[in-house]
Amino acid sequence: MPTFRCALASKFPLDPSPKCPYSGSKSAPWTQHQSIALSEMELQSKQFNEEEKNRILEQIKILAFKGELPIHKILDESLISPWQLKMMLPLKQIVLLSITGCLAVRTEDVIFQGPIWRTKPSDLILPISSPDQQATISCEAEGSPPPQYRWSLNGTLIDLGNDYRRRMSGGSLIISNLDKDQDTGLYQCTAFNTWGSILSRRANLQFAYLDNFRSQTVRSAVNVREGQGVVLLCGPPAHSGELTFAWIFNEYPYLVQQDSRRFISQETGSLYIAKVEPSDVGNYTCVVNNTVSREKVLSSPTPLVLRNDGVMGEYEPKIEVHFPDSVPAAKESVVKLECFALGNPVPEISWRRTSGVPFPSKVKMKNSNAVLEIPNFQQEDAGTYECMAENRRGKNAVRGRISFHAKPHWLQTMTDTALSIEENLFWECKASGKPKPSFSWLKNGEQVIAEGRVQIENGALSIAVLNLSDSGMYQCVAENKHGIIYSSAQLMVLASAPSFSKNLLRALLKARSGSEVTLECKPQASPPAISLWKKGNEILQRTERITLLPNGTLKIANVTRQDAGSYMCAAKNQFGTASTTTRLLITEPTRITMRPTNMEIIVGESIVLPCQIACDPALDVSFSWAFNGQLIDFQRDSDHFERVGGSISGDLMVRNIQLNHGGKYVCVIDTDVESLSTSAILVVKGPPGPPDKVAVEEITDSTAQLSWTPGRDNGSPITGYIIQARTPFTVGWQAVDTVPEVVNGNMLTATVVGLNAWVEYEFRVVARNSVGLGEPSPASAKTRTEDTIPDTAPTDVGGGGGTRSELVITWEPVPEELQNGEGFGYIIAFRPVGTVTWTRAVISTPGVARYVFRNDTIPPFSPFDVKVGAYNNRGEGPFSSIATVYSAEEVPTVAPKRVRARSVSAAQIEVIWEALPAIPERVLGYEVVYWEDDTKPDTIGKVRISGNYTLVNITGLKANTAYYLSVAAFNTAGPGPQSAPINTTTKKPPPDQVPVNIQWAMIGSTLTLHWDPVLAMETESKVTGYLVLLKRHRYNDISTILTNKTTVELSLSANDNYLIQIKAMSEGGEGAGSEPIHIHKLSMGARGSGASCLGPSYVFAVLISLLLCSVW
Repeated sequence: MPTFRCALASKFPLDPSPKCPYSGSKSAPWTQHQSIALSEMELQSKQFNEEEKNRILEQIKILAFKGELPIHKILDESLISPWQLKMMLPLKQIVLLSITGCLAVRTEDVIFQGPIWRTKPSDLILPISSPDQQATISCEAEGSPPPQYRWSLNGTLIDLGNDYRRRMSGGSLIISNLDKDQDTGLYQCTAFNTWGSILSRRANLQFAYLDNFRSQTVRSAVNVREGQGVVLLCGPPAHSGELTFAWIFNEYPYLVQQDSRRFISQETGSLYIAKVEPSDVGNYTCVVNNTVSREKVLSSPTPLVLRNDGVMGEYEPKIEVHFPDSVPAAKESVVKLECFALGNPVPEISWRRTSGVPFPSKVKMKNSNAVLEIPNFQQEDAGTYECMAENRRGKNAVRGRISFHAKPHWLQTMTDTALSIEENLFWECKASGKPKPSFSWLKNGEQVIAEGRVQIENGALSIAVLNLSDSGMYQCVAENKHGIIYSSAQLMVLASAPSFSKNLLRALLKARSGSEVTLECKPQASPPAISLWKKGNEILQRTERITLLPNGTLKIANVTRQDAGSYMCAAKNQFGTASTTTRLLITEPTRITMRPTNMEIIVGESIVLPCQIACDPALDVSFSWAFNGQLIDFQRDSDHFERVGGSISGDLMVRNIQLNHGGKYVCVIDTDVESLSTSAILVVKGPPGPPDKVAVEEITDSTAQLSWTPGRDNGSPITGYIIQARTPFTVGWQAVDTVPEVVNGNMLTATVVGLNAWVEYEFRVVARNSVGLGEPSPASAKTRTEDTIPDTAPTDVGGGGGTRSELVITWEPVPEELQNGEGFGYIIAFRPVGTVTWTRAVISTPGVARYVFRNDTIPPFSPFDVKVGAYNNRGEGPFSSIATVYSAEEVPTVAPKRVRARSVSAAQIEVIWEALPAIPERVLGYEVVYWEDDTKPDTIGKVRISGNYTLVNITGLKANTAYYLSVAAFNTAGPGPQSAPINTTTKKPPPDQVPVNIQWAMIGSTLTLHWDPVLAMETESKVTGYLVLLKRHRYNDISTILTNKTTVELSLSANDNYLIQIKAMSEGGEGAGSEPIHIHKLSMGARGSGASCLGPSYVFAVLISLLLCSVW
């Protein structure tokens, strides 16, 4: 019976229990440091419950940690129960207790730095072309330190130090001055660094070449009868590499073309002619090409001679080219089977599978079915294939089996592994292949032998009780006769003292009163360490609230302020000890003092959602908000969301709320010890969404029946709809009348009325609710109303004028949207006043607005009754009301007399004439035509004056310029004859100089002004006087004073402000004005010169400042 021995010190603090007869007994058969042997059966028979087992193990761990309890493991490992001992530590022969899974090996920080392949060698086949040619076999690995390399050829290490033709570049092998005999073979690369070595796949280096045919002149002639089959042998020379064959007929470039009668085998190179014809007689040369070396050689010609002893009769097919009985084929390769027969008539070739399974679409027949090609060969393509040759004399067949084989392919490989010393390793690799691959294992490139701790079975490697020497690079090798593959992994056996460098406890840990605290003790140690917890200097024991888990984790339930303090976790293995410490601070629970509430709000408004707390001052607090499950990004969404409040407030302001802001808002309060949340639902009300699917169900010439589907009500029920329409003749969308007049929110149909006939309409619908009008729906499809007769008559019927014997009739055209149909036009009806019969005329152009009736019998200026109607293809519409229109009249026949003109100023001429006496023609007024001279027609101007006036002033003329003038009477027929031209010259322009050196004095209410006289230049009109302009601010009126002197006195009111300006007067008109003078109402008693601005002052009550001058 396997046993274990444990020495339990007398101070082992176990309570006396009938389940443990020696616990606490003074008669216990051991003393301190003595041991007792218990069988496993005896230990298990005690039936300790889980809590008792854990207590025993905790006490044993404490004693082992102190070094006071030697434990010797003498059990067969396979019999140890999960909670028993499983490690033997050489230090003091102590076996540390561990429970399965409680002391996990921490390998997440291990960095594997052994060699890893980046580039593996590949097979090469090279032409032998020149002595200086070189071959490069690639090999590259990565690792730290960077790997080094060595190479072997056919299993023998290559001594690169003594080989002048071979050298390495990185890890790649470069071979110069290639030699077929010395360099052909299998190459293998080894990559190694301080962590170990790995082997690459084997790369096959071959050389392609093609020797010449044996020298001979002409091959022996082949004599055949017409109709007989023949085979011309090629017999290729010695070679390496893939060959292709062709045949020359007589001379290059005439090559034999393959067809159902002739076939060139790419296996043997021979030429097969199923049935010889007279045209086949000649010399045949075999052409051999090496596809790798690209060499080409030609055989000697073979003469084909036709015998003269008659024609060969018909005979059944004889298969001369056929594939072997057994054809091995690799996975994914291209398989080609050849089959060709001699015969007369020429046989037809066909293929089938003996299993009856039809060929898949990938299978191709080539060269008149002489070649069967199977690309991407797979397992399901294996089987027996039959080639049949048949003619009318009979048939013949051959069969062969294609067998499937595949190189090994990995299904499962091992991975880099780090294990603690004395743990067990198990690696398994799996591979597929046909035949089934065998497995072997390598360590650092050397074969692993199964013995003792190392076991190998079916691709699985197991190593028991690891030690440091087991570290290295391992490779699983899968091999069959078609290939070999390698999978690599690194094994690191770890041995180290405990370390908390990666898993230190936080210096300060805060916990809420009443919560559960979990402290993890996770040292890095190999082998795993045992651990214990201390609070202050006291070793922690299991209690109702304190739990010590086997993996080293400490849990304290329902913590109180008495649990605050310093906690230390200490860890130990045979290589050393380590510890980590934290301080536990217990805080009061956090309370939410103000929460957000569910709300309804209108689009565009802003709100604040409160979130305020009361918390322990020792806590760090942060607030965050989530909207519909997504965290709010206050920086990205700052247009609408903002955090407001202080350190204990996380209020959320939502500005300019939109419809998409409706939903659930959650305030999350995070402290060092807990996380709280509170939420509210925000319902956003807005105008309705746009209705959809607006359709015209029925349409007439003036109505349209519409239907639509409702949009979203956006939190407020839809109360009604508005229908809008648009035509090519409207500006934008216009509301239209409907039946019913008010479309309520429950209706989804309405009839639009008052539409114009034969007009293309689009309709849309707008919904409204208590918030307002929503967005309009998409427009309906364009729909045209039906046509009908016109219902609108032309307006503004009138006319008159024209030339002699014409009646001119005009009207306002009917707009296109009121024409009600195609074929629109106008009907013009007219008659002399007092007669009964109407004369009608038709105009078929809708845009015309004028009609002229010509007849020599029409008396001048004779009245007519006129009316205009409209029509279209559906009929005539209404006529307009009757208007009176006069026919054309004759122009006046007499010119005005006694025409006179005088120059008023530099820009104005007055023209006077005598009124015409009574004449037969009407005179509506007079027209004055003027021009500068007869040689410049573009300078002609014209002024018309209606009525019986006989005087007109022509303005805007050039100064000091001669003008010619003529007067004529006019009426609707135009102007009559002009009077004889007269001429006059405009005055010289007024002086350009303004009055200067203006002096002024204010005494009481009298303002005296003096200025220098203005002297006119020779080209200007002489000065005849001066014009003084006086503008009062209060009444905004202007008065003028004319004087022929250079001084003037003005009486001003003391209650108003004034602006004064002086201009020179001449026959040519007014000259330019002086700078304005501003007089303030409180400026009495002041004097000055030039343009001035006078106002109040604190000292003198007079302010004269050019800077404050302004025009009222």
